[in-house]
Amino acid sequence: GRRASSIKGTINMRLANLGGYPIALHQIHNSLGFSSVEKEMDAMADLIEDGRIKYIGVSNFSADRMRRAFEALDRRGHKLVSNQMVYSILNRKIESNGTLEIARELGVTIIAYSPLAQGLVSGKFHQDSELIKKRVGSRKHMKKFKQSGLIKSQPVIDKLKLVAEEYNVTPSQVALNWIINFHGDSVVAIPGATKIRQAVENTGAMNFTLNKEHLDVLDQVSASYKL
Repeated sequence: GRRASSIKGTINMRLANLGGYPIALHQIHNSLGFSSVEKEMDAMADLIEDGRIKYIGVSNFSADRMRRAFEALDRRGHKLVSNQMVYSILNRKIESNGTLEIARELGVTIIAYSPLAQGLVSGKFHQDSELIKKRVGSRKHMKKFKQSGLIKSQPVIDKLKLVAEEYNVTPSQVALNWIINFHGDSVVAIPGATKIRQAVENTGAMNFTLNKEHLDVLDQVSASYKL
C-alpha cells in the first residue's frame, strides 16, 4: 500500500526508532507501489534535502524502473546509489535481464542479497538431502532444494569445493568471494547469518581473493546452470 507520501510520512518514526543513529542509505524495498517511480524519487530527494537521509537506493527494481528512478533523481541533482537484487553464483538473472548492465552504465551499485543461495552453495544439502526436510518455512518446497534441483546444481557445488580446497577455505566463502570480485566494484554482498559461526565464516570471505583463472572457471560452470 505504499505511496510517495508514506515515504515522508514514516521517516520520523524510523529515525526515532534508531535512537540517534542516522540513516545513511534509505532504500525503497519493493518496486510495486501506488505512486509513480518519479513521485517516489521526489519524496526521497526531499528527505535528502531535509537532512533526514544521506543516500538513496532501491530494491528489486528492473532495469527500466531503475533508469527511471535514476533520471528522476538526476533532475533533482541527486544520485541513485544502489539497487538491492537477489544475486548469487546460482542465480545470475540480473546479468541476462539487463539490470546489471544498466546499473554499470548509471554507476549504481548492485547489493546482492541471498548471495549464498539460501545456504545451497555450502554443499551441505547436496551431501545430505535429508537436511532440507528439517528446514522450517517455504524454502524446502523450492525447486532448487528438491532432488532434481540439487542434481542440476551439483557441478557448480563440485567446482566450488575444488576451488575451496586450493585456498583452504569453505565453498560458501568461495561463492561470496566470487560475487564481490567477479564484477569489480559493481557488486557488493549482504549474506545472512543466524549463528555466530556463520557470521564469522562470511567475514572470512574477505581474507583472500580468487585469481582470474578461478573467477573464470566458476563463471563458466555456473553460467551453464539453469534451474
